[in-house]
Amino acid sequence: MPASFDDIQIGQVENLGACAVEPEALAAFIKAFTPGWTADRGAPDAMVYAIWAKLDAVSATDWPQTKRLGTDALRWMRNPPAGELLRGRMTIMAKDPVGDGKGIIIAQHDLLDEAGRLVFSCLTRSLFAR
Repeated sequence: MPASFDDIQIGQVENLGACAVEPEALAAFIKAFTPGWTADRGAPDAMVYAIWAKLDAVSATDWPQTKRLGTDALRWMRNPPAGELLRGRMTIMAKDPVGDGKGIIIAQHDLLDEAGRLVFSCLTRSLFAR
């Protein structure tokens, strides 16, 4: 979404890319951050969040987003198994101009599994240049 605040439309949907739950990464994450979790339970919630955060960060590198103000309403629906390909998408829910040079974008972010089922979602508020 390399567009300025004024060019972004409410209802616009942006693809954030895809990322697989790699078996090696899952094992390393569990060992480092979620002792007691087992891989047969799928990716732990913290890893699902990390996958979303990576997709979001990589996507936003070319956007006129100047600051992430907040991330809230986080929901984890399921723990995807090793090998599952997750797709990210962002839907613009609202926008509010703030002065002449910037505006706030409120967006719904979703991670979907290969079957299109919701795995994770959250709301973000970000400043975008006008």
